[in-house]
Amino acid sequence: MVALNGLEKFSHLEDKIYRTIELTKTLRQEKEELERQLANFRNLGGDEKQLVAHVERLTTERELIRTKVRKILDAIAAADPEIAEAIR
Repeated sequence: MVALNGLEKFSHLEDKIYRTIELTKTLRQEKEELERQLANFRNLGGDEKQLVAHVERLTTERELIRTKVRKILDAIAAADPEIAEAIR
């Protein structure tokens, strides 16, 4: 395996950060959509069981994504002690 120089490490970290930012944007958009859907359900008297099931599914999905992001950050931190210090 070829050792990465400082600039390559930084570029690799930068890519991961941008992917994390994009993931965060997606999660925010999904949250906003859920809030709109919840408002619609409340206004239309939506089926409570359907709403609860949908919220539970999205909560589970959010936790899965949160776990993946934490693993990415832990992997970045493990790759380079300097990066680990910067993350914390």
